[in-house]
Amino acid sequence: MNMTRALLPALLCTTLSLATPAQTPVSHGIATSNMDTSVHPGDNFFLYANGGYVARTKLPADRTSMGTFNTLIDRSSKQIAEIIAEAAKANAPAGSDQRKIADLYHSYMDEAAIEAHGMASLKPHLDEISAIKTPADLARALGHSLRADVDPLNVTNYHTANIFGLWVAASFNDPDHYAPYLLEGGIEMPDRDYYLSDSAHMKEVRDKYQKHVAAMFRLAGISDADARAARVLTLETAIAKAQVSLADSENIEHANNPWTVADFKEKAPGLDWKEFFRAAGLESQKEFIVWQPGAFSGEVELVASQPLDAWKDLLSYHLIEDYSTGASKALADEHFAFFGQTLSGTPQQRPRDFRGDLFVSSHLGEAVGKIYAQKYFPPEAKAQAQDLVANLLAAFRKRLENVTWMAPATKTEALAKLGTLQVGVGYPDHWRSYADYSVSPDNLFENIWNSDLFEYHYSLGRIGKSVDRKEWCMTPQTVNAVNLPLDNGLNFPAAILQPPFFDPKAPAAANYGAIGTIIGHEISHTFDSQGAAFDSKGRVRNWWTQEDFAHFEQVTSALAAQYSSYKPFPDASVNGKQTLGEDIADVAGLAAAYDGFHASLHGKEAPKLHGFTGDQQFFIAFGQNWASVIRPAALRRQLLTDPHAPAEFRADTVRNNDGWYSSFDIKPGDKLYLAPKDRIHIW
Repeated sequence: MNMTRALLPALLCTTLSLATPAQTPVSHGIATSNMDTSVHPGDNFFLYANGGYVARTKLPADRTSMGTFNTLIDRSSKQIAEIIAEAAKANAPAGSDQRKIADLYHSYMDEAAIEAHGMASLKPHLDEISAIKTPADLARALGHSLRADVDPLNVTNYHTANIFGLWVAASFNDPDHYAPYLLEGGIEMPDRDYYLSDSAHMKEVRDKYQKHVAAMFRLAGISDADARAARVLTLETAIAKAQVSLADSENIEHANNPWTVADFKEKAPGLDWKEFFRAAGLESQKEFIVWQPGAFSGEVELVASQPLDAWKDLLSYHLIEDYSTGASKALADEHFAFFGQTLSGTPQQRPRDFRGDLFVSSHLGEAVGKIYAQKYFPPEAKAQAQDLVANLLAAFRKRLENVTWMAPATKTEALAKLGTLQVGVGYPDHWRSYADYSVSPDNLFENIWNSDLFEYHYSLGRIGKSVDRKEWCMTPQTVNAVNLPLDNGLNFPAAILQPPFFDPKAPAAANYGAIGTIIGHEISHTFDSQGAAFDSKGRVRNWWTQEDFAHFEQVTSALAAQYSSYKPFPDASVNGKQTLGEDIADVAGLAAAYDGFHASLHGKEAPKLHGFTGDQQFFIAFGQNWASVIRPAALRRQLLTDPHAPAEFRADTVRNNDGWYSSFDIKPGDKLYLAPKDRIHIW
């Protein structure tokens, strides 16, 4: 909701808390203690559903944010810790997944070994950069830095500090085969606006950033730290000026740019592309899809025009920054001081064992996930979740069939997309092999380096091969969900299919309002502002009539304007264009789940609970999905770098649903009231 495809922003997926704040007793259904019924739902539905939670939840010093998703993230984190602890005790054979889990965790926890081996492992790579003498050497170094570290469609990750990022996925133009995509990169801070904004806040951030870069150079033992830091900031600022904004990068029509090797030389002169591709292991590749062609031309122009020493400083700093975790405690702490404290407002780091668990789960994701699925997601849970998904698909199909503004040809293709969705529930049908990933028990730097190369070579090895539409991009232990437009597929990991989102003992109203809207959200991505560009086979193709697409753009533009009117800060608004795909999915997913809930009643009236009708429970459950507390700095970062609107405004999705108005007697004059003509109905 990623990504405009994944449910949660990456920021929240990685920083939500292990410890659960002030939890209420276990109940099945909506959590009334989380509510503040003194707030009128028509004035602030977020606080009506979550005011009690917000009032009693205090962020500990090591948390960026906390929310409803914590309940599941807490549980998943503890289960991952148990898996790692069991692996450590098992004394499994060398080379086995369990042994690699144990060794990788040990390498993260052995701080003495990091101090002994980290800088020694970093130094040869820094020496290679220092040895750059010619433009061909620079091209070779830039090619060596290429990694498979972006994924714009599945997990909405557009950012890499390397000059470019590689993504290997089904081709826009030949969806049966994998193709290489190249995306812009080159800056360490999360978004170009951190370099280009004239606001006082951003100017202060840039000043602190330059000091941070100098500190990293000094800690790595590199001379002239202040001068080098100034050159890095100057060059990164020039790169940022060449880059495309996140909102523009999300436009699929602008992303489908097949370039031959000859095109690179003609359209982006200034880099020795032959050396670059040879160093990247791509010398035999005939064609790439370039996501942001203007950025490529602009960045490569800088390769030719900027001093060689500036590029060497940038490469050195990026190497130090990106591998600081494995290099030394001092570097890792300085990294957190800027990216954790300054950019996200978090006073202190999470406990090391918690970070170690996340680290192992990230680098050996499916090895951990295979054990997780076996231990914590029984077949009956999978069957129940599959039934709920089927019900939501049926509800969405009915909505599509009843759409009046679509021409028959457009509707036929939309129904074909829905009918051919590849839905994965819980865990994949087959698992990744980590046989080629070498893990040391006492060299964290090398383990991180080898992991990056392992993922890179795995991606290279897929180019040109037939697409595996059953492959997952999320692990079973991940509390999230995702739509895969190139596969026309959905993944619902096991970890999200648990209470409070999915509770077999809860009333249908709560389940449909919680997990049902999440499932509906992911189904809806099939037809959002990005999904609409793909046909039922995952090919980029315009399957709309001109009139239908004009209607779609008119309605979704109104939704973008609605979200752009939300202001978390006096000087910062939501970018409705940037969050549009997620907002469409929230609106349409809520509508489909509401229909699915009513269909599940088979004409009967839903039972009341805590004095609330079934419809009220449904909408409250949806609102409680987005209960959260977040630090201001992290919220500002989310506004700039995330395709998801802040949680408060996702809860406000209800104002576009007619059923919400009748359920809570919302009237003109209420702050969230929208006249019927202004409510956004898409599907």
